[in-house]
Amino acid sequence: MTDSFIARHKDSILVGKNTKTRWDYEQGLMLKAIEKVWYRTGEGKYFDYIRKDIDQYVKDDGSIRSYKFDDFNIDNIPPGRALLTLYQQTLPNKDKYKKAADLLWKQLEEQPRTKEGGFWHKKRYPYQMWLDGLFMGEPFAAEYSKIFNHPEHFDDIAKQFELIEKYAVDEKTGLVYHAYDESREQQWADKKTGRSPHFWGRAIGWYAIAIVDVLEYFPENHPKRAQLISYIKRLAPVLAKYQDKTSGVWYQIVDQGNREGNYFEASASCMFVYALAKASRLGYIPDTYAAVAKKGFDGILKNFVEVEADGLVSLNKTVSVGGLGGTPYRDGTYEYYLSEPIRKNDLKGIGPFIFASIEIEIAAENAVGKGKTVGLDYHFNREFRKNLNGQEEQFHYTWEDRFHSGFWLWGNTFRELGAKTVSVPAAPTAENLKNLSVYIIVDPDTKKETAEPNFVQAKDIAAIEKWVKAGGVLVLMANDTANCEIPHFNQLAKVFGIQFSNKNRNMVQGTQFEQGRLMIPKGDPIFKTASKIYIKELSPLTLTAPAKSGLTDQGDIIFGISKYGKGTVFAVGDPWLYNEYTDGRRIDTSFENFEAGKDLAQWLLKQASK
Repeated sequence: MTDSFIARHKDSILVGKNTKTRWDYEQGLMLKAIEKVWYRTGEGKYFDYIRKDIDQYVKDDGSIRSYKFDDFNIDNIPPGRALLTLYQQTLPNKDKYKKAADLLWKQLEEQPRTKEGGFWHKKRYPYQMWLDGLFMGEPFAAEYSKIFNHPEHFDDIAKQFELIEKYAVDEKTGLVYHAYDESREQQWADKKTGRSPHFWGRAIGWYAIAIVDVLEYFPENHPKRAQLISYIKRLAPVLAKYQDKTSGVWYQIVDQGNREGNYFEASASCMFVYALAKASRLGYIPDTYAAVAKKGFDGILKNFVEVEADGLVSLNKTVSVGGLGGTPYRDGTYEYYLSEPIRKNDLKGIGPFIFASIEIEIAAENAVGKGKTVGLDYHFNREFRKNLNGQEEQFHYTWEDRFHSGFWLWGNTFRELGAKTVSVPAAPTAENLKNLSVYIIVDPDTKKETAEPNFVQAKDIAAIEKWVKAGGVLVLMANDTANCEIPHFNQLAKVFGIQFSNKNRNMVQGTQFEQGRLMIPKGDPIFKTASKIYIKELSPLTLTAPAKSGLTDQGDIIFGISKYGKGTVFAVGDPWLYNEYTDGRRIDTSFENFEAGKDLAQWLLKQASK
């Protein structure tokens, strides 16, 4: 679906019947969908599309073409999520993305509000909160707050959801009305409650997505986090109740079933599938809702998706729009919602379809890591830099580092396989290792890299050996001899019959990437999908029993595998799966490091007994 979208929007994103591109929430929705596909595949073409699109709007000073600050239109916030993605990458001239994101943040800070603090949907829609607005504003606000350290703003984000739950949730059905008017002045507003009269599917879908996406950034220890989770817990059984039992999808007006004129609607169905699948995967709601999501997705494929004669994929039956007020006036009646045109390949359907597809794919794979924890050493590898806020942070082969130097993308692979990823900032002890299924040690520091490095000690070796013997899975990743503390690291590796040699090979000159090529033979027990990988400047291994070679090239042992007691050790002389060589942006597209990282992650998790 993503490739079909790009084929139809080769160099820019046109929305609806527009003849000119403009800064728009549908653009933001699609860019987030494409970003998800980039993380899912490691194919750089998706990142390139995001960047090229945003660069058509954002100037070096951070100003945004076609964006009007004074409109205070919350619909203009969603493309800001792409700005945050770009700013967190290794890119030249990326400060412009931060400046543009700051501009959108400034809009939210000055956005007109209801008397109780809820954002008006637009300046020209005074005192009105729409469900759409929660999706438009809050995921961006949450991610911005997390990146740029605005912990105080999470209270305000929670307040927006609290107000919807207080004023827009129907007491009888649990469904959520499209909007409410605090002033009670709008023709569509109930004079007692201020609510609009109907339960429009896509509006509820926007709200459901907003909850699960905001939770991605909401601090684990925040007192309002449990409250946010309670909202999706409350909504999930309601969505399941109103799912059409035969088709698996949902109606345009959710509670009106097959009332004359009502119809199955694609965008809402995709949104509900995404929210239920993601919430189920992350444990916000019971596992049983994964089946509801899967039934919904099967219904989407059957009822809405078709392959065209040219091979492109299409999505049918997305309602073009649904609004309240304005000119001509939209009164929120049943007849109004059914009067809006239905479109093929409307972006408000395609984006959520991609969201939903990815979650369903993850659900099919994440049993392998369920209940398992992958720990990454932050003790032997401890390098620091200034973060995006000018504060000191640990980086280089860390889960959190999204720059080329980090392991964020490989960590995401483990998480999508159902595992939990954690850092191990202290020395390995029985206590620190007891809850880990996989323990990864990468590139221990030399004195050149860290003023006071933590060398591997005899007590560390004893703790790790005991843990592996009991069933732990250990990964040892060295580096070329100039950039890794090999002697102490080798004392640990020696226990398992592995040694990192002083030889360096695959010395790549500039962009001559073929100099780093390694071929995986067919039928390899670990790398079942990857056949051509890239590793540069690595240290080959020497092995003694019980270790065996996992890959030998030109007489050099590249991968070592040691079965030790009930456990397993995997060793390689380079941290080759960091973002720079897995995200598809740097090396030739013929290399399959992303796929190899997933193959290895699956194999490691399968070796783990707990």
